Amino acid sequence: MTKLICRRVSFLYGKNRRGEDEMIELTGHTLSLQEIQKVLYDNEKVTISKESLAKATQSRAAVENIVKQNKVVYGINTGFGKFSDVLIEQEDVEELQLNLIHSHACGVGDPFPEKVSRAMLLLRANALLKGFSGIRPLVIEKLIELLNRQIHPVIPQQGSLGASGDLAPLSHLALALMGEGEVFYNGKIEQTPIIFSQQNIDPIQLQAKEGLALINGTQAMTAMGVVGYLEAENLAYQSEMIASLTIEGLNGIMDAFDEDIHLARGYSQQVDTARRLREYLEGSQLTTTQGEIRVQDAYSLRCIPQVHGASWQALDYVKEKLEIEMNAATDNPLIFDNGNKVISGGNFHGQPIAFAMDFMKIAVAELANISERRVERLVNPQLNDLPAFLSPQPGLQSGAMIMQYAAASLVSENKTLAHPASVDSIPSSANQEDHVSMGTIGSRHAYQILQNTRRVLAIELICALQAVEHRGIEKMAPKTKEFYEEARTVVPSIKKDRVFAKDIERLSSWLTSYNFSNKQKGGNTNAKSTTTSN
Repeated sequence: MTKLICRRVSFLYGKNRRGEDEMIELTGHTLSLQEIQKVLYDNEKVTISKESLAKATQSRAAVENIVKQNKVVYGINTGFGKFSDVLIEQEDVEELQLNLIHSHACGVGDPFPEKVSRAMLLLRANALLKGFSGIRPLVIEKLIELLNRQIHPVIPQQGSLGASGDLAPLSHLALALMGEGEVFYNGKIEQTPIIFSQQNIDPIQLQAKEGLALINGTQAMTAMGVVGYLEAENLAYQSEMIASLTIEGLNGIMDAFDEDIHLARGYSQQVDTARRLREYLEGSQLTTTQGEIRVQDAYSLRCIPQVHGASWQALDYVKEKLEIEMNAATDNPLIFDNGNKVISGGNFHGQPIAFAMDFMKIAVAELANISERRVERLVNPQLNDLPAFLSPQPGLQSGAMIMQYAAASLVSENKTLAHPASVDSIPSSANQEDHVSMGTIGSRHAYQILQNTRRVLAIELICALQAVEHRGIEKMAPKTKEFYEEARTVVPSIKKDRVFAKDIERLSSWLTSYNFSNKQKGGNTNAKSTTTSN
């Protein structure tokens, strides 16, 4: 028993199994995207701030005082939603919480990717540590224990309206804390009671307000949004390098990327995109100047800084909102002034994240839109002087002809998925909850768009690799040539028609693991994969 207690303490308060100091401390206020990335992709351990845990303890004492004095407070000794006017007897408050989780755990569909489930544990613990929720420290510690042991709840993706919190998804998370439902463990889906028994983990029994505190929040949409953003940032950087290869393959005009033209407009993201293009293409003998071959390029080349830069503007907005929401108190009611002020409000409403997810959908979809147009310029013999469809034997072999079809199909699907989820609402709980955000749907669709866009960019890269090979790889810029050589280890040159679906998937998978955003920030390009597996 002593060993078990010591192990539990080490998981929670600063030492991992090797006795090393932990890097990520949760305070409820300071969690960053960089820290989340370490937790999600490097399996960094998490510790709890003692000061924040003390605040949570004070908040819990306020709840227990309310129960003892039999004060009527929503969610502590009343029903929920339309049942908020139903008073619950003191001896029934624990059963109230149990019934809440069981009745609300009605998510459907495929589970969220395991990384998203891991993010939900992290984000819910961080929110509860703000000390406004009235939950026992024991429950917060259980969230962190599962996180640090890499035991992640299996949480169905569908069923949340994105207001009153992500009720259905977070109820499935709460089931795991109670020793029920299913969990991911060692890459497999297992029954929670079996894993808890094997790992000597005690389930919790929810007390007053704790079920509500666990499920009233935006952590499903925010977790999905965080995972999506981290991948979208990486893909946006990759899109610029891939576009640079296309520029070389089409003898693109460099004048359009001159700094003066972008400073004249004034958008910093546009300026930065143009700068990166110049850096990638420095020293290239395949690019041209205006008037050398033609006076102007088509928009899909000439306007890369303007279009990609606008996507970066939207992504910057998404990042800002996620970083606020990651450290927000989003349950209801919230407890202030040691319980002297308990307020029922609406911080669980996901509208800010719903908007952000819709913006991210559009931003990433546009990276695919302009990429597909560059693919068309690479394969269409009426638009270039390359072999028709980049075929090794035009006519006998189709080359990249149908790859462009696939890109067009994915782009068209993205247009449907990009329809804003946040403009929809449907009443629930007998019209008590009469406006909802649909933010979780937005976050899921954003992630689908991201996968589609990565495949479109993989197709552009396959075509660009073939085009620069035709032009002469010895004439490439040093940076684009380095990228060419790395990509060629994944997808060989097209010498003969083959099943290109395999090439697209292989290259898409490689892009997922190629941490280009880390490179832009001065890190190692071979950092651990940001793959999110289902």
